[in-house]
Amino acid sequence: MKRALIIVFFVLLIDQALKIWIKLHMTIGQEIAMAGNWFIIHFTENNGMAFGFEFAGEWGKMALSIFRILAVLALGIYLFVITRKNVKFGPVFGLAMILAGALGNIIDSAVYGMIFSGSSYHSLATLFPEGGGYASFLHGKVVDMLYFPLLTISQANAPTWIPGFIFGSDGYFVFFRPVFNVADAAITTGVLWLLLFQRSFLKKL
Repeated sequence: MKRALIIVFFVLLIDQALKIWIKLHMTIGQEIAMAGNWFIIHFTENNGMAFGFEFAGEWGKMALSIFRILAVLALGIYLFVITRKNVKFGPVFGLAMILAGALGNIIDSAVYGMIFSGSSYHSLATLFPEGGGYASFLHGKVVDMLYFPLLTISQANAPTWIPGFIFGSDGYFVFFRPVFNVADAAITTGVLWLLLFQRSFLKKL
């Protein structure tokens, strides 16, 4: 269990440190090029799921937050149980990454609305504002910033055999278009790790 806790701690530390820095130093939509046009820090926030996908309304967001909390509790208990049974480290690593990522985004939803003022396109957020935060418990926005537009194709210049539906409303196909965060990356890494390298463990579930 100790190794699982170390993984969760370091993922949360990196995830939350980056999110807090972004909130306090960047406005919505602001970008910092890290590797030319291939890797960009792009500050955005979302009300819903991973990779910027939205969930329906305030009640939908509340339901999603509660589901996340219950899922994290269940996963934490399961992780504790299997580590007591001396399961190999492979499955523990995958589950710990998923747990850390889920916790990272829960923290945003649960407390960011209460401890930060709202971010906008023109002003920075402040920590512990005098008038209180921008939202109540479980209604905070999830901070996203990692953007990898590795391939961009303009519909105007694209071959005619490429179907038009793959282009966005801006007339461009971008791979990879979603903006995400360290927590999302941890969840994806954990899931892929289990599916690709721990299939024997999954078959026993």
